[in-house]
Amino acid sequence: MINTDEFKDLSLEEKYKLMHLLVESQLKTEKDFIANLSNISAIIKAGLQDSNWVGFYLYKDNQLVLGPFQGKAACCRIDIGSGVCGKTALYRKTLRVDNVHNFEGHIACDSASNSEIVLPLIKGENLIGVLDIDSPKFNCFSQLDERYLDKIVKTIVNYI
Repeated sequence: MINTDEFKDLSLEEKYKLMHLLVESQLKTEKDFIANLSNISAIIKAGLQDSNWVGFYLYKDNQLVLGPFQGKAACCRIDIGSGVCGKTALYRKTLRVDNVHNFEGHIACDSASNSEIVLPLIKGENLIGVLDIDSPKFNCFSQLDERYLDKIVKTIVNYI
């Protein structure tokens, strides 16, 4: 069970360290991929109070298909190369967007979102999907966020 009070008085770096421990614990105790992604999205959402959407899009039939998430209802399918998620999948690299309204082709599932970070999940040469995190704050995501979220993504991929 995830207790959001655990994150309350921690620094951002301490929150990420705790999130990583919780993610690793989840992955060690459960083998179902969807169940794990469901709880991981909840862990990250609880740890990042400035986020309004945290979730996964999974690569299927040359598209990204909505997977487990926390937040408002979202787009079900995203073409590779479309929006921040689709560009992340296409280039297979993390994208941090300080102002999504200035990102050409941004797909606005939640009009409250102003910044976004998307990280690819890649196993060997295979794209598994992306981790997508939105925030209502502009310039919300930093190199620190990217570094720790990359560790979390690598941990997820290691358990696939």
